Amino acid sequence: APGWLRRLCGHLLSERLLRPSGVQAVVRGVLEGTDGEISAAVVGGAGAEAAALDWRKCDAVGKILTACPQQCLSLEDYYRQVCPQILDLLHMQDKVAARQFQRVATTTVLSMAREQPQLAERHLLQPLLAPLRRCSEDTELALEDLTAGAVLVPEAELGSCVEDVLKVFVVGNDSSSLLLGSLQPVLGVVFSLYSFARQNVSYLRSSCQDILLWFLEKAEREQSLAVLEGLAGLSSHVPTLHPQCQLRVGSEGGAAIVVQETISDEDEALYQKISLEQCHVESLVELLSHCQKSGLAGDFFIHCLKELAQVAAEDEAAPSPAVEPAGSLLELEQDQARQGRKLLVLQLVAALCQGVSDSVFTDIVQVQQFLAAVLQRACAHPARGPGAAAEAQTLAMAMGLVAAVLGGAVQLQSSDFAVLKRLVPLLEELSRTYPEPLTQELASDLRVAILTHGACSPGTLGTAAHGLLGRQPGTAARSPAGRAPSPPAQGDSSTGRSRGREPGASPAPCATSLAPGGLQELLVSACDPQPPSRAAALRRLASLVTQRHPEAIQLQEKLLQVFLENVQHEDAFVYLSAIQGVALLSSEYPERILPVLLAQYERPAQGKEDTMAAVTRMKLGEVLMRVTRALGDMVFRHREPLIRAFLRGARDPDGALRASSLSNLGELCQHLGFQLGSIIQEVTCCVTAIARTDPEAEVRRAAVHVVVLLLRGLSEKVTEVLRDVLLDLYRLLKHVATAERDAATVLHAQLALEELDSAVRRVLFPPQTLEKKIVVLP
Repeated sequence: APGWLRRLCGHLLSERLLRPSGVQAVVRGVLEGTDGEISAAVVGGAGAEAAALDWRKCDAVGKILTACPQQCLSLEDYYRQVCPQILDLLHMQDKVAARQFQRVATTTVLSMAREQPQLAERHLLQPLLAPLRRCSEDTELALEDLTAGAVLVPEAELGSCVEDVLKVFVVGNDSSSLLLGSLQPVLGVVFSLYSFARQNVSYLRSSCQDILLWFLEKAEREQSLAVLEGLAGLSSHVPTLHPQCQLRVGSEGGAAIVVQETISDEDEALYQKISLEQCHVESLVELLSHCQKSGLAGDFFIHCLKELAQVAAEDEAAPSPAVEPAGSLLELEQDQARQGRKLLVLQLVAALCQGVSDSVFTDIVQVQQFLAAVLQRACAHPARGPGAAAEAQTLAMAMGLVAAVLGGAVQLQSSDFAVLKRLVPLLEELSRTYPEPLTQELASDLRVAILTHGACSPGTLGTAAHGLLGRQPGTAARSPAGRAPSPPAQGDSSTGRSRGREPGASPAPCATSLAPGGLQELLVSACDPQPPSRAAALRRLASLVTQRHPEAIQLQEKLLQVFLENVQHEDAFVYLSAIQGVALLSSEYPERILPVLLAQYERPAQGKEDTMAAVTRMKLGEVLMRVTRALGDMVFRHREPLIRAFLRGARDPDGALRASSLSNLGELCQHLGFQLGSIIQEVTCCVTAIARTDPEAEVRRAAVHVVVLLLRGLSEKVTEVLRDVLLDLYRLLKHVATAERDAATVLHAQLALEELDSAVRRVLFPPQTLEKKIVVLP
């Protein structure tokens, strides 16, 4: 176009833009007909090109709105006139044009923030975040003029503000320092709203979660950790909701912010405060569960561990005013604040261990930082006093983690060993200064293994770790079982160095062989009253079974007896270790071990021990299922005794055992598949009777679940294997789906009907395949 035409069009466009509602008129004029073009393009198959054209038009409109026209007196006046209209574009009621208007508004806000950050902050971002800033802790509220229960931020305004923040920050996805800096002061209010929405039914929960996660992912790691620390209440980096403000459930599924009512009862006020803190900790842990892949959860966990060590050190160094009567009131308040901070850190660490500990560390650097935090604590404050046992167990677990990493649990590269070498000074200090000789020995061996990149793994690693787990401070001269220790081997050192070698000699390579009498010592430790020592011995015995150790093979029956005795133990770590040992022993020697297990599983409960016997039988059922999975196709040889045992368990008076037996029966049938044979008649009769007549919903649910697993295991062979009982199963499932009162049982029946329907459809309507055939004509 000629220059005069462009200048004239620009003049007319700017003139219209400065009039009332001029922004909306300009946007409508430029984007007119775009929706129709996109719809036609999608029908014609050119949707991607049309969407790109739509984006370009929206960007063009954003550039037009960002540029100040020549007719305007100043840039400040232009922003003052245009910015409120730009924010109004986010609230368009016309559903057809709302998507484009919101895109234009987001693009314009981001463009103005890049070109004029100060003006954009003043005229766009601050008005956008005003409802959240109004109730922030940093804001001075004139609450004396407001009565209790007065609404500060109405539900509609708060919901609209959260949605606008989501559209501009998260959807716009521009992680500039201006946007992150403007959003950080209101994150505390957003987090309070997120925590409130978790406890109630509110549509704001997902929006608040997306906003918080976006900031934590886009900000620098130090800034994200500082924000998390502020959200947890450990610092004042993030202003929280004003203490005199309160969130209230809205009538439209949102929330409103009101003036908090004064609570006269001190106990009730304390209860509400503690409940709110607990809710915030749980919300923070749930938020961090979505940040594990990025490593932020692991970094914050390590940060909390370091904070715990620092608080504990301050607590030991600072005198307590309660002990010293001369302490002033200020010192007393400081001590209370320090104790409250310590309790909060402990609560955070416990919640993180429970909520995100399964995959909290994503790389070897985080593992090293975690271990360094524990080892530094052990070097600075050796295990003494009332909490010595817990500290010793924590140190043993940390050193066991190092041994597991070096032992092949993680595939290590040379760069990983370079990271682990940062632990060498701490391990060396532990080997010299720690009061426990066994810990000194293990620390020395770990140091050698790291320095040699795992080439020299001393054989004392396993036994030393085992002893550490079962030993408490001050008992180094006695064995875990409380008996006098065996005489030390020749060459033992009083400083706790590795047996059988001089201090400067190279460590012997790790071997699977045991020292003379080593298996007997493990069997004795498997009866130790301390659960950690007992569990460690059971794990070691299980590993000997896996390695087919000659002495372990000879003592199969003794090992089975020890494992079965520990299956009845109340500690979860102990009986799970015993279950693993029995399963490994049974899978290695099924012909000898399975009959013993089946006899104990079928043994009926008697007398006062009915409940305990039922629990033990359920644990044995778990053992039998682990053996079934380990045997694979070889389980066919033991098909009949296994199914007979589970069918008998399904008629037991204890409802939990009946449900457990049915669950095991279903998984066994899924494994057997085509090899079920005529036994399917007995299984079908049992399941049908239980699903129709059992008084407990949990048992009926398990019976229907057997059918689900059976159909899922047979897959396409359903009609072939179940041809005699297929009609009976179908009638059973239809009866359960229509007459059952338990919702979960009905769901299982519907799933089974879907499995049956898909299997029959695959048989009746096999998928058509296209084949290319080449025929040679004569």
